[in-house]
Amino acid sequence: MYVLELGGQDDAFARREAASAASAVDVLAPGLATARGISDRVCHLAFAHRACALLGTSDPNIESAAALLSAATIDREGSVAVRAVDVRASTGVDTQQAERTLGGVLTDRGFAVDLDNPDHVLYAYFSDPAGDEEGGTGKRCCALGWLAAESVRDFGDRQPTDRPFFQPGSMDPLEARALVNIAGAGPDATILDPMCGTGGLLLEAGLVGADVVGGDAQKKMVSGTHENLTYALDGSGHPDRDAYPEPGEWEVFRSDASALPVADDAVDAAVFDAPYGRQSRIEGELAPLVAGALGEANRVARRCVLVADRDWRDAGTSAGWTVTDYFRRRVHRSLVRHVHVLE
Repeated sequence: MYVLELGGQDDAFARREAASAASAVDVLAPGLATARGISDRVCHLAFAHRACALLGTSDPNIESAAALLSAATIDREGSVAVRAVDVRASTGVDTQQAERTLGGVLTDRGFAVDLDNPDHVLYAYFSDPAGDEEGGTGKRCCALGWLAAESVRDFGDRQPTDRPFFQPGSMDPLEARALVNIAGAGPDATILDPMCGTGGLLLEAGLVGADVVGGDAQKKMVSGTHENLTYALDGSGHPDRDAYPEPGEWEVFRSDASALPVADDAVDAAVFDAPYGRQSRIEGELAPLVAGALGEANRVARRCVLVADRDWRDAGTSAGWTVTDYFRRRVHRSLVRHVHVLE
């Protein structure tokens, strides 16, 4: 069993993304989830920072955590370090004191403490729904776990404005990574974006090893996506080739999203950010556009992740999809993104 340290303020969305890299993901406490197993794809999650092999849980105070650690079976050798986290400042625990106390327990059990380069890192997560201003659910607890995997946190170093082709409204890499993960991006997967814009979703899917295919009705977007993917997947814009799998193959084309030059069942998933109402010259054009794109996605893919500025669940159902998850994600005061997961 593992404990996952979630990021952001929307635990349900973070758990849904984590399920692309872990099995049997479930609620534990605010900002925390459990998983029965994990894969190496955990390293490329956006809203899960760490996965730790769960040692056990206790009440969220230092004394209970120390008692749990004293009684636990530890089948490890070498040096250790302790990292304590008051998740979302929900418990008020003194994390420095927690680290000293738990480190003392490990020292008493014969372990050497090495804060700079330990062989093993023990995480102590303290969380309480009563103190969580984000309204997280689960139980109040301290979860102890040995660090097993950490995600690559490079999103802030590569913003859409850093790419060769940029347009206002481009999606943040952190959000784009989560969406393509939910779609199932990874080695041996093929991901389609029929409204690719500047290529941000395709870029994130390609970085985690998926083959990616993108289309757009505007010539400048097709050209710009081609430029961005060349830069980020094949060229000097790749963030770190040692930290990622080999980028997938990619192709972009000019096409109406409701008439794709793609064979039936040719891709594993479609993921796209539909035009927002305020960006459309005629509001009434959106409904047939989105409906047509959803219908074509159903023809070519087994799963679809649709992002929009409104609820399109009825349109998804009409296009033959089943809505398996739906999230409302606040971007700023005037924009809420609606995320639809369709199977």
